[in-house]
Amino acid sequence: MDSLITAAARALAAGDPFSALNYVALREDAPALALRGIAMAQLGDLARARLLLRNATRAFGPKEDVARARCVVAEADVAFAARDLGWPTKALDAARKVLELHGDRINAAHAQHLKVRRLLLIGRLEEAEQALGGLDPAPLPPPLRTIHEMILAGIAMRRLRIGEARAALARGRVAAEHAGISALIAEVAAASLTLEAPAARLITDGQDQQLILDDVERLLASDALIIDACRHVVRYKQAIISLATRPVLFTLVRSLAEAWPREASRDGLVARAFRAKRADESHRARLRVEIGRLRNVLRDWADVDATKQGFALTPRRADQVIVLARPVEERHAAVLALLADGEAWSSSALALALHASQRTVQRALDELAAASKVEAFGQGRARRWLTPPMPGFTTTLLLPPSLPSG
Repeated sequence: MDSLITAAARALAAGDPFSALNYVALREDAPALALRGIAMAQLGDLARARLLLRNATRAFGPKEDVARARCVVAEADVAFAARDLGWPTKALDAARKVLELHGDRINAAHAQHLKVRRLLLIGRLEEAEQALGGLDPAPLPPPLRTIHEMILAGIAMRRLRIGEARAALARGRVAAEHAGISALIAEVAAASLTLEAPAARLITDGQDQQLILDDVERLLASDALIIDACRHVVRYKQAIISLATRPVLFTLVRSLAEAWPREASRDGLVARAFRAKRADESHRARLRVEIGRLRNVLRDWADVDATKQGFALTPRRADQVIVLARPVEERHAAVLALLADGEAWSSSALALALHASQRTVQRALDELAAASKVEAFGQGRARRWLTPPMPGFTTTLLLPPSLPSG
């Protein structure tokens, strides 16, 4: 390897793409193309970066397996940054195996981190934990240790194991400062701030209170009967009843819980559950049917008693009924939560992360765009969607994966 290539590689490792380009910007050989691609990625020109990396992969000879594998990993890194979540994971796995076979453990670890980050982003937490479990961060250089700790923190936050998340972020902060890369230090700091921002609202006895993630973790471990409007489930201790596919029943139980310990009026329940401005006899008959269904669902945990003006919820075991609500009541909150990372997303990547059809996501994006909450640029398959980061609160509980079920 010549001295210019070595100097460019060291500059990129230190997070200095301009110096790297000064060494190799006018060269078209395979190593220079690869380094130019990585430099362009660090500068944010992801399309140019992918083109250069593909050219580098083709320029390396058939016997240069390790170099081509490194290019595949770099291209996967760029694809992840561009939120192109459809990139071939099999090619990344194959590249990682080649790197491990030839003793390049650092780049092999980077490939594994990319795989885990993609799994985390699309909400496959169990697979992400399994894939990360066999990776020892101790021998990794500080930048990769930082990424490793950031991934651990991300998984812990999604699982609402906030103590673990804080510990991982503390280790990540130390590793980032040791690496001396300002972008990594800023990323760890931004992740730490999400732990202190409001993540949900507690509604009980007519009062509305903002909660951070630590509060939510403590709340889920309490003995209260929790109506979880973040996941549309009812919780008591470690047990869960899902009403995600029964919106009318969930609306009714939430309305009763918000009114607890007082009654909720029939007219109010009809208005919220059936969206009827005036309750007629058919609405009241339907309400009686749905209340009967709700009694059957909650039979082990609570009673739903008829009163003079409506119905009242009475817990059988818990001494308190609370509602855990989202920090913002937005129909397409999950879409906004993903876009809030500041990256440009395609509709196909959003559909993959949300486990929804692309058509459903497209309709949501169109509605959000009409309300000026998101913006699009590009045309056809290159079309991407952006939104400013949501100010003032963390989006952890807006994302689709489930909360810990015990």
